[in-house]
Amino acid sequence: MNYRFQNLLGAPYRGGNAIITNNTELISPVGNRVSVTDLIKSQTITLPVQSSSNITRIAASPDGVFLLTVDENHRCQFINLRQRVVLHRISFKNAVNAIKFSPDGAHIAVATGKLVQIWRSPGFKKEFFPFELVRTFADCDDKVVSLEWSPDSSYLLAGSKDLTARLFCMKKLKFGVFKKKPFMFLGHRDTVVGVFFGIDKNTNKVCNVYTVTRDCYIFSWGLSGNEGEFDGMDVTEPPSPGTPDRDGDGTVEGVGSGDIKKRKGYEGRGGNLDEEGGYLLNRKWELLRKDNFMQAQAKLTACDYHRGLNMLVVGFSNGVFGLYQMPDFVCFHLLSISREKITTAVFNELGNWLTFGCAKLGQLLVWEWKSESYILKQQGHYFDVNCLAYSPDSLLLATGADDNKVKVWTVSSGFCFITFSEHTNAITALHFMANNHSLLSASLDGTVRAWDLFRYRNFRTFTTPESRQFVSLAADQSGEVICAGTLDSFEIFVWSMKTGRLLDILSGHEGPVHGLMFSPTNAILASSSWDRTVRLWDVFDGKGAVETFSHTHDVLTVVYRPDGKQLASSTLDGQIHFWDPIDGLLMYTIEGRRDISGGRLMTDRRSAANSSSGKFFTTLCYSADGSYILAGGSSKYICMYDVADQVLLRRFQITHNLSLDGVLDFLNSKNMTDAGPLDLIDDDNSDTEEGIDKQTRGKLGYDLPGSMPNRGRPIVRTKSLRIAPTGRSFSAATTEGVLVYSIDDSFIFDPTDLDIDVTPEAVDAALNEDQLSKALILSLRLNEDSLIKKCIFTVNPIDIPAVAASIPYRYLQRLIEAFADLLESCPHLEFILRWCQELCKAHGNSIQQNFRQLLPALKSLQKAITRTHRDLADTCSSNEYMLRYLCSASSGK
Repeated sequence: MNYRFQNLLGAPYRGGNAIITNNTELISPVGNRVSVTDLIKSQTITLPVQSSSNITRIAASPDGVFLLTVDENHRCQFINLRQRVVLHRISFKNAVNAIKFSPDGAHIAVATGKLVQIWRSPGFKKEFFPFELVRTFADCDDKVVSLEWSPDSSYLLAGSKDLTARLFCMKKLKFGVFKKKPFMFLGHRDTVVGVFFGIDKNTNKVCNVYTVTRDCYIFSWGLSGNEGEFDGMDVTEPPSPGTPDRDGDGTVEGVGSGDIKKRKGYEGRGGNLDEEGGYLLNRKWELLRKDNFMQAQAKLTACDYHRGLNMLVVGFSNGVFGLYQMPDFVCFHLLSISREKITTAVFNELGNWLTFGCAKLGQLLVWEWKSESYILKQQGHYFDVNCLAYSPDSLLLATGADDNKVKVWTVSSGFCFITFSEHTNAITALHFMANNHSLLSASLDGTVRAWDLFRYRNFRTFTTPESRQFVSLAADQSGEVICAGTLDSFEIFVWSMKTGRLLDILSGHEGPVHGLMFSPTNAILASSSWDRTVRLWDVFDGKGAVETFSHTHDVLTVVYRPDGKQLASSTLDGQIHFWDPIDGLLMYTIEGRRDISGGRLMTDRRSAANSSSGKFFTTLCYSADGSYILAGGSSKYICMYDVADQVLLRRFQITHNLSLDGVLDFLNSKNMTDAGPLDLIDDDNSDTEEGIDKQTRGKLGYDLPGSMPNRGRPIVRTKSLRIAPTGRSFSAATTEGVLVYSIDDSFIFDPTDLDIDVTPEAVDAALNEDQLSKALILSLRLNEDSLIKKCIFTVNPIDIPAVAASIPYRYLQRLIEAFADLLESCPHLEFILRWCQELCKAHGNSIQQNFRQLLPALKSLQKAITRTHRDLADTCSSNEYMLRYLCSASSGK
């Protein structure tokens, strides 16, 4: 029952800026969550933390330990990436358009409205208010949209919508020397969307500044003339051992040299004009060259600069990106990768990989520019996911959506490896065949298609004499018969899987057939319809409807229990009915209106408690053992019921994202005006060329009058629920994407992650203190073969189960390799086999889900066990024959 959120599939990127940490970890915002992709292992995880609304900006600390996320409500979260927990929270007064850590990790620059704020970066220690505002620059006349730190964290560049870029000095001067105003880079004709420092590789100092504008121009600036003279003294602060180190910020009241009292927030004093900090202070800049990217009718929407390679990447609103060598402005690549606006473009640390994101289409690409090959190419469904299907081995998950596409995902890695796009209308139902190698999909385009998962092709298409819209799909256990229910003719069509011929048309329903399922134990087909009935059909004998279960309201869906001895149906009045399909009797009824209700839409005239809309279940799913049932509908909740006792066991809230409609139970009356809710009034006056920075569902209503009463604002709902055949996880197709909940711990915190001194001495110390698990994990981190074997043999046989269960999954491969090596030479055969047995017991499910990664180690272990078994068998046979000979020889005497 202890299901926890594990991953989010179906949407790798939805807007905001993507970043790369540790050279290979791609971090991208997905709605109000954050997705982390390991580009080496090709694996995606979603952090189990949520923001209050869609995330617009993220930033990572230079060491990749901390992550900052800012959402549409200006709320910021400070996250520890290794532990996957939120450490601190803060709210800003205005929208945040850019946020960046300083290279030394000590400060955070935040562009909030017209202001540039410098905050002290929080750390691991607990504080009442860890964010401390160090400085505020209020020099800009319009929104600040881009920030860049100098390599020594002494200077900050800010690009603004007021057509200027400004150079701020972080160091302060003392003794009556007034604060210098920031240097202004002028001459731009559009918003400055990118500002970058160019570095002299010999001195590692700033020598150039590049400013990139939205109208596709880049300005190159260089230092002019000699360094200006400074009229003050080069003063250093006297030593003050009792004073806490404030990084020279000078914003805290205290006594300075000469007993001069500093005022709080007194800016324009402080710091040293040493070689690192003051070399740009009195220098003048001149425009060296101005270049055009030559993209007519397009706007520049994303850019990034790599200091080491001196290269610039830019993305445009027409889906084209360019790669340029600076300062000579030499174009290396100019390619089109999308039909829509590129919303993020970023280098990795080495500069060999480029990351691009297109928010409208949900595309995320990582491209190696030297070999011109893709490292990552993912695209989510850019309309709602309608249906799900697990493969029989639970390793694959298929999704179908309103964008006419069928995608197949690997559950363990979170990656989509094939997309089928032959359908011409929305996908409404999916079904995996029992052989695990083929997939069926039904669509509103009037076809049911069969897909080959070996050759990735459509090998069979089932159609009807007259075009029909299919909304449900089922196949019998043998895979010989395919059935599909229709929306418009209220019929069920039956085809042969082998020949593709239409075998039969089952008539009798008087409403759309939205539920269809074969019994797991026999060839009886159950169908549910809006005509308030569930019918059972004997498809093979051709007897038609053999049983009809009548309801008082429209039936929305029907499912069989895995043993075939119970049938569950959901009706429009919010009830779940449980039937005995053999005797035709009603067994139980669950009243679920109160459980599923929750959330008030912006357009609702009644409160959530008094509203009747959405208080019913549109999708049901039995657990693998049939003891409980999952139910979801047009609500923010998924309900889990115990079938035998008809009680609510648990409610899962699928999201806390306030950007969606229907999450809040009570709306703020302050937001209601004479013209309607404030959120639904379109007062956005941004330029049309700027396009959209986040994924929208504006076309879902097909532009019909009255089809979008809430301006296309997505409504939280669950369209499909499926439990994996193993029963250890379930997936929900929601407005946010496909949420995967699992019993398994996808993340086991490794305490050695926080230890700096992972040394052989630390391993010996742990062994002396009898901390066997810690010693083994430390030795696996060190990857020292002798230490690993030493720790293995130190464990008592009685302690093996506990130690094996405490090993994090990431070290399994190395441990299995050590066992395979030991079996070749070690005489302690039973001891090693006991270890292997306990390891399989503790991590069997993880090994099965990730068998592709562990396959080489498992094969070497199997090879060692087989060789040992063969040698033992030969020895035993030889001894047996020798004993027989000796016995017969002694009896002969």
